[in-house]
Amino acid sequence: MLRNSLGLVAIAALTAACGSGTPEDSPMEGMSAEEHAMHMGGGMAGETDTSGLVLRQAVHLTADQERALGVVYTTVTRESLTRTIRTVGHIDPPEPRVADVTPKVDGFIEELYVASTGEAVRQGQPLLGLYSPKLVAAQEELLTAKRVVAAIDPSATEALRQANEMLAAARRRLAYWDITAEQIEAVEQTGRVSKTLTLVSPIDGIVLHKDVVQGQRVTAGARLYRLADLREVWVEGELFEQDLQFVRIGSQAHIEVAAYPGRHIMGAVSFVHPTVDEPARTNRVRVTVANRDLRLKPGMFATVYFDATIGNAVLTVPSDAVLVTGERNLVFVRMPDGTLEPHEIVLGSRGGDRIQVLSGLVEGQTIVASANFLVDAESRLGGTGGSMPGMQHGDHGSVIEPSDSTVDHRMEHNHD
Repeated sequence: MLRNSLGLVAIAALTAACGSGTPEDSPMEGMSAEEHAMHMGGGMAGETDTSGLVLRQAVHLTADQERALGVVYTTVTRESLTRTIRTVGHIDPPEPRVADVTPKVDGFIEELYVASTGEAVRQGQPLLGLYSPKLVAAQEELLTAKRVVAAIDPSATEALRQANEMLAAARRRLAYWDITAEQIEAVEQTGRVSKTLTLVSPIDGIVLHKDVVQGQRVTAGARLYRLADLREVWVEGELFEQDLQFVRIGSQAHIEVAAYPGRHIMGAVSFVHPTVDEPARTNRVRVTVANRDLRLKPGMFATVYFDATIGNAVLTVPSDAVLVTGERNLVFVRMPDGTLEPHEIVLGSRGGDRIQVLSGLVEGQTIVASANFLVDAESRLGGTGGSMPGMQHGDHGSVIEPSDSTVDHRMEHNHD
């Protein structure tokens, strides 16, 4: 029985040395972290967890093993790093170029000169004729003041001054009710009261809303038309918090809309909202776009692209070279002796297929660019005393190949 027991122990030791055993079978079970690391090749190079156990070890691969795993190397370099930030926006009329037409007095719509939504209007163009008893009374007061001024002897300076003040007040009242200077002058020149007075467009633009029909009674302050000058439009979209550092007032953007595929329309950031949407963690950004041909329509959806420069000489590596574990970011650095050591790095911003490295690497280092998951698996197996089938590395300890006499002796023990 003693011989059988000794034989089983020898077989277990040989199995562990060949890398075919499990962590429980390993003769290194129960060692401290320092003893484990010394047994695995000397030194504490590698990643450890909070309990001090080595989780990843330096790995040495032969050329054949590198080809088998598909390992490719790259160099840590400095370069200009850019990225494109993409979001979806909504086209709106620019608020400073929107105007409502509202009467200042109660009245009735005698005639509509602009009778449908969507019409283009010019500044000063007649929109409607409004009859109002107050407007008629104001015109009569204007003509009365005009006659009084004409009847006063010029030598009566005080009386003439008061009469002129009354005339000026009558003109201001009509002007305050949006009656144009041309219409007021026409009343004075003809000496006749007009039953209706015309409200005109305050801007060049498009009728976005028409809320009036002919014959309708309207009250002071009621919106009759909403007009907008659409030669410029706003495109507003949401950006994530981490992208705000790359977008400032004046930053260039280009716009795409489904109606004109392949056409890039340039614009510039005109406003960044001062507050963040807390549930979505986004911030609204406004882009102003020229729209001389009026192709961009309010209500359209647009895709907005911002080309951001992360840095002109930043340290970068391929994104595929970084192993993200959830707690840290790792790359495998090829050392001068050919071993691959896991290095923890701090990442910055991503630009295309490359990513900025803030610390943990230096320019010129050689790192694993592909198959890093397989290298990581081998490194973790190394940290537990095992290895992948067919992979025996110097860093994991020497492999003991049993001689024929050893095998025969082991078989003899098993037979006994």
